[in-house]
Amino acid sequence: MNQPTMSNIRWRKSSHSGSQSGECVEAAAQDETVFVRDSKNPDGPALTLTPGTWHSLLSHIKAN
Repeated sequence: MNQPTMSNIRWRKSSHSGSQSGECVEAAAQDETVFVRDSKNPDGPALTLTPGTWHSLLSHIKAN
């Protein structure tokens, strides 16, 4: 199985992110992995999460 590289996956930024605030994260899903990275540092490290963990994180953020 080929490992995805950060350059060949489709990153998405939240529609709630302002274009000038600079406080944005981007997420991308590939196979059974969700990647999360800092939009200001696209070549930096990315978190790797399972889809279940990603959904739990989003639920927690929305609730707070």
